[in-house]
Amino acid sequence: MDEFGPLEVRPYPGKDWRKEKKPKRLPADYTRKHGVRHLFAAYDLKSDKLYGHNRKQKTSRDFLSFLQVLRRRYHRSERLYIVLDNFSIHKTVKVREFAAENNIELVFTPTYSSWLNRIECHFAPLRSFVLSGSNYMNHDELADAIQKYLRWHNKNAKSKELLRLQKRVKVA
Repeated sequence: MDEFGPLEVRPYPGKDWRKEKKPKRLPADYTRKHGVRHLFAAYDLKSDKLYGHNRKQKTSRDFLSFLQVLRRRYHRSERLYIVLDNFSIHKTVKVREFAAENNIELVFTPTYSSWLNRIECHFAPLRSFVLSGSNYMNHDELADAIQKYLRWHNKNAKSKELLRLQKRVKVA
C-alpha cells in the first residue's frame, strides 16, 4: 500500500502521434485553482490486482478509511500484511489499534527503501497511461481515468499484453 500524488488538474506533457506540422500544444498552466488530490493505492500480490481511492487530503483519517475498505475486501479470518513506508499517518494510535483489532499486520519498509514495496512499480504505468499527454478538466475526470485504468489492469492482470506494455514502460 502507498500513496500516489499529489495529483493536479493541469496539462501533463507526453508523447503523441500527430500529423506533420500540426503539433499538439499544451495550454499555459500558470494558475492552479483546483488544489491537489492523492491516490491511496493497494496491490494484492496473490491476485495481481490494484485498488485505489482518491482523496482530497493525505491524513491518518483518510488512510484509516482506506484500510477499512481493504479489510472489507477479505474474510476476517484472513490475515492481511500491509507493506508501508514510514510516513507518520501510517503510525498513529488509531491506525495501530484498528490493525490489531482487525487481523492486520503493518509491515514498514526501511527508511530510503521504498523500492521494496511492490506497488511502486505499478505507479510508472499509471503515470504513463493516465497522466502522460493528458489535460483533464477537473479532479472528477482525472479520478475517473485512474479508476478506468485500475479496472483495465485488474481485468487484464495476467495477460501477455499487460506484461508487454509494462516492459515497454520500464524501458522508456
